[in-house]
Amino acid sequence: MNALAQPGASPRATRTIQPAWVRIAHWLNALAVVLMMLSGWRIYDASPVFRDLVIPPGITLGGWLGGALQWHFAAMWLLFGNALFYLAMNLVTGRLRAKFFPLSPRAILHDLGEALRGRLSHADPGRYNAVQKFAYLFVMVDIAVLIVSGLVIWKSVQFPLLRELLGGYDRARVVHFCAMVLLAGFIVVHLAMVALVPRSLLTMIRGR
Repeated sequence: MNALAQPGASPRATRTIQPAWVRIAHWLNALAVVLMMLSGWRIYDASPVFRDLVIPPGITLGGWLGGALQWHFAAMWLLFGNALFYLAMNLVTGRLRAKFFPLSPRAILHDLGEALRGRLSHADPGRYNAVQKFAYLFVMVDIAVLIVSGLVIWKSVQFPLLRELLGGYDRARVVHFCAMVLLAGFIVVHLAMVALVPRSLLTMIRGR
């Protein structure tokens, strides 16, 4: 429901930009991703995909392999359930189509060029530019890849078709790690954009 307009306030300043379900899903997703990433790094260290790459224990979660697995599995269910909820709500409410489409490579390149020149407008936080649309759609797909590859790693025998689609167990581990790296990169860029446009953080906290 839109906030009640105050005397002298503009409709744009008082309308709800991010509904409550979007904000709840966003923060639950952020929690789940952080927990999975930190615990996943500890699990990775126990059997690294890339032998020369070791994650410093000080930035991992779980203390040991067993503890990290417990954190990872707990956060996994939160991420999985929250992802299903977010996708379902976006489809049911029509938000997915309204917020993220239309989208074209030409629009992405144009808005990226404008952003690099410092000319991209952020006057309306309720409207995503083409770069934002692409980034948010990308992270949705990336999380789906993380979930699917994670299932293959966790239950390889139970999901033979997924295992074969990913090229086998060992390749699924590489896919999982690379998807994590891409997600970490998204988080860094996302936080940088929030620092440049602080109002986007406020809309995700209070909805407007």
